[in-house]
Amino acid sequence: MNDYKVPSNDERLLAAAIYVTSFFTTFIGPLVIWLLKKNDSEFVDYHGKEYLNFLISYTIYSVISVVLMIILIGVITIWIVGILAFIFTIVAAVKAYEGKEYRIPLVFRILK
Repeated sequence: MNDYKVPSNDERLLAAAIYVTSFFTTFIGPLVIWLLKKNDSEFVDYHGKEYLNFLISYTIYSVISVVLMIILIGVITIWIVGILAFIFTIVAAVKAYEGKEYRIPLVFRILK
């Protein structure tokens, strides 16, 4: 972990909720949780930024895959992007609930 304190149960639950709510509201739910709690908890702030970086990155990968559908390779890459996004979201939710940092693979770190 970084230099912040061990996250409380509430912090862990809110950080995990960022990822879980993304299955129902891809952008709004996680954004609301992050904006409401980012100043109260460094742990929630970390996971909120990580999720938003993940969302931006995988949106770019999806757009590229859609463009690549012109030459048919995009049909395969869009499935790969979707499966990876699903798996990494679940892993990130579990890690957040365990109180651990998780850096989602293949993510551009735009928000620091």
